Amino acid sequence: MVRVAITMGDPAGIGPEIILKAANRLGDRLAHGDLALTIVGCGQSYRATAAAIGLPDRSLPLAPDATGDLPPLAFIEAGPAPAPIATGVVSAEAGRLAYNAIDIAVRLALSGAVDAICTAPLSKEALNLAGHHFAGHTELLARLTGVPDSVMMLAHGNMRVSHVSTHTALADVPRRLTPARLRRVIDLTVSALHALGIARPRIAVAALNPHAGEGGLFGREDIEVSTPTIAALREEGHDVTGPVPGDTVFVKLRAGQFDAVIAMYHDQGHIPVKLLGFSVDPATGRWESLSGVNITLGLPIVRTSVDHGTAFDIAGKGIASETSLLEAIEVATQLAPRLRCGGN
Repeated sequence: MVRVAITMGDPAGIGPEIILKAANRLGDRLAHGDLALTIVGCGQSYRATAAAIGLPDRSLPLAPDATGDLPPLAFIEAGPAPAPIATGVVSAEAGRLAYNAIDIAVRLALSGAVDAICTAPLSKEALNLAGHHFAGHTELLARLTGVPDSVMMLAHGNMRVSHVSTHTALADVPRRLTPARLRRVIDLTVSALHALGIARPRIAVAALNPHAGEGGLFGREDIEVSTPTIAALREEGHDVTGPVPGDTVFVKLRAGQFDAVIAMYHDQGHIPVKLLGFSVDPATGRWESLSGVNITLGLPIVRTSVDHGTAFDIAGKGIASETSLLEAIEVATQLAPRLRCGGN
């Protein structure tokens, strides 16, 4: 059995709905005993959502410091809510509960009570209104687990992209690209791919500058930082290629020439994965579902996440898709046996 803690994220968003839908779709696996889910979040929002969308809540209440055998489907309160959380509204109270849920789930994972955590989306604005000044889950999880940094990997099918930098201003990206950081991102990506069953990962490093700097005309970072680091890794036996211009490297990844790409910054890596992951109804122009998983590498715990936001605009309407959450849970069950206990 793999035991996964699911944090609700911002209870005013679609977190309660997609967790309910995922838990109901996973009913057979929970009954068969190969998967256990522990939901951590705002119980009032969860129960209200269950009533609104007509799905049963079969979770059993559990204490935050629970130990021993967990029930197949459990629920831990992230903290008392003085008043009902308003759906679709940013608030400090929702941010507080989102933070508490992550804190509880991390402690469960560090203690060994669960094998992995899977996070629903939070609102960075609400998180900061609550006094927790983090740019997002990735930075928050690094602080709670006591590591100096971590690496974000997005995955959609064979599109696997790790990031040298994420939530940082574009003007600050070049100084974030150092030989040590690039090597760490590649090393962690290789380990994750091994855990996913890829024996000899083929890695492409995206160029920071257009045309990989065009011989220095458009910047020298690709020449002075990326190229020698890649050469050193190749000497050590890694199958690493680059720097490959950013406008072609993701086409090569999609074509199966590589197993993962190392992106230099947030949008360089996020745009191609999300472009392919979104399913859009051509008649209405609305997105129907989003496929993709966010994986945090470099933590002493296994953490996966949905690859979308809180979607306040559709929260409470019963139309949110649980696809990304189901994928994130599945990836967590694949990674946990190899990456838990500090192996990632």
